[in-house]
Amino acid sequence: MTNRERRDAGLAYISDESIFEEQSVCRRILQKLNFMDRADFSGIAETVKELLGKSEGAFINPPFYCDYGKHIEVGKNFFANYNCTLLDVAKIKIGDNCQLAPNVAIYTAGHPVHPVARNSMYEYGKEVVIGDNVWIGGSTVVCPGVNIGNNVVIGAGSVVTKDIPDWCIAAGNPCRVIRKITDEDQKKLFHNEEIDEEAWNEVQKKWIAKAEGTS
Repeated sequence: MTNRERRDAGLAYISDESIFEEQSVCRRILQKLNFMDRADFSGIAETVKELLGKSEGAFINPPFYCDYGKHIEVGKNFFANYNCTLLDVAKIKIGDNCQLAPNVAIYTAGHPVHPVARNSMYEYGKEVVIGDNVWIGGSTVVCPGVNIGNNVVIGAGSVVTKDIPDWCIAAGNPCRVIRKITDEDQKKLFHNEEIDEEAWNEVQKKWIAKAEGTS
């Protein structure tokens, strides 16, 4: 097997010239993205689409860092804020309506534990999967092989080492489930503060339109 084939199969592989060639394509796009006029929103969106291969309403606030770009799959309305890093040696699959706060890092890359194996230059990648409607707080680290469910909030500064189930708030180092998200949270804004009535009315209108398929 080639090193590309080994990498894509989740096996130990070595970054040889063929790997560097793939990364070079990504780095040229990142160079363009990270030095664009920050006010050129449409230009940034187009470059994001070029980087990821496909996207529907995706937007990334530069600077942004990844290894390949093409190994990142995002759903509708993806947003990543400033200074996010997605090491996509293996696939990173992200669902619809997901938001990454500043400095979020998602790592699929890893190295052997023992120095004898690690110093041989072998490394590996393990897929990360994130569901729909997930908000990941600032400076969170998601480790290789993790699955995060649908409708999840990850608190800022978390280190996610294990899977997180649907419909929950999780935080900490290591990240643990704090509680479930329920209908009582619908109007929650910040701590005990609730969304004001004007904004809440707009939320309800959008929700109804979406349910009726008119949005």
